[in-house]
Amino acid sequence: MANASQPLDAVIIGGGFYGSAIAVYLARQRGLRRICLVERGHDLLQRASYNNQARVHNGYHYPRSFTTAYRSRVNLPKFVRDWPQAVKADFVKLYAIARRNSKVTAKQFQRFCRETGARLEPADASLKALFEPRLIENVFVVQEYAFDSRELACWARRELFEAAVDVRLNTRAESITRTGDRGLNVAVRDASGDAATLTAHYVFNCTYSGLNQFTGEFPGTRTRLKQEITEMALVQAPPKLVDIGVTVMDGPFFSMMPFPSRELHTLSHVRYTPHLHWDDAPGVDPYARLADYPRESRVDRMIRDVARYMPAVRDAKYVESLFEVKTVLGKNEVDDGRPILFEKHADLPGCYSVLGGKIDNIYDVLEKLDAESFATAPVQTTCS
Repeated sequence: MANASQPLDAVIIGGGFYGSAIAVYLARQRGLRRICLVERGHDLLQRASYNNQARVHNGYHYPRSFTTAYRSRVNLPKFVRDWPQAVKADFVKLYAIARRNSKVTAKQFQRFCRETGARLEPADASLKALFEPRLIENVFVVQEYAFDSRELACWARRELFEAAVDVRLNTRAESITRTGDRGLNVAVRDASGDAATLTAHYVFNCTYSGLNQFTGEFPGTRTRLKQEITEMALVQAPPKLVDIGVTVMDGPFFSMMPFPSRELHTLSHVRYTPHLHWDDAPGVDPYARLADYPRESRVDRMIRDVARYMPAVRDAKYVESLFEVKTVLGKNEVDDGRPILFEKHADLPGCYSVLGGKIDNIYDVLEKLDAESFATAPVQTTCS
């Protein structure tokens, strides 16, 4: 692998949705000309950007975190505007409130939606009939969408190419260090083992679960992170549920959402989707732990419990499961909030770590970047 012929304006580590969107933003909106994006996988948007529930949130999911709900309400229309080709809106989305073990009642949920300005309508009799009335207090029709990660990946490839971003796939960043002239060195290695060093003004660490897996002078995130191995089951929905998405609130319940990338539905369960969790730490590679995990599906237990609330789910046909590492901020374990992580590393000037809990959080990141000053003058240091 050849080293960069001249210093770069920015290196983006991680080719998921966030890394790709930040690279495009820096090129299109901030005038950075020499940008390199490195991704350890074989293509863009293949990890957490794909292996998730594919939900574009509108705030309903977070009655215990008003800030997260409010930001979703602000961001959803922007996402629909900017990525219409990726948005699936042609289904009915239902939120149902459980009678027992829910942290909110139906009245509390209605009040929460009024306070956030989220659209909410009582479901009609035919939709309520999908649920077991002894277990469900009320059912509402809401405005919430799904996204197709294949379309987002197509957007990313096209925009990065047109913005002349140097995309290096099958390439892993290993360390981040300072140069002698206010620059940063990123040591990278490709799949064949060839090593190189990229020198840049700025480095954006957008590696999601791999945020703390660098050597060199990278200090790690100040924010405590929790890692989880999760299972998202893909099912073929029964005829009654093909054009419906469902979330039962708010506790040890489930969601069943359209998954446009495969024309299937995801089935997730608060109790069974998380398989294993640990506190993030340098040297404990989350993706290595995932690779070694046996991946025994819990879909039978998911369907058995979900069918108590929605009997039609018994006829869902299991296809496969998506196992992935999910990363959350430790401070939000109790309220289920999903704020972004945006850290400027004072000990490593020009280095940023970024993590978003939801796809629409990208706008919160871009707002942070809008407030930053980025110089584009060359770093007077050659690559090693």
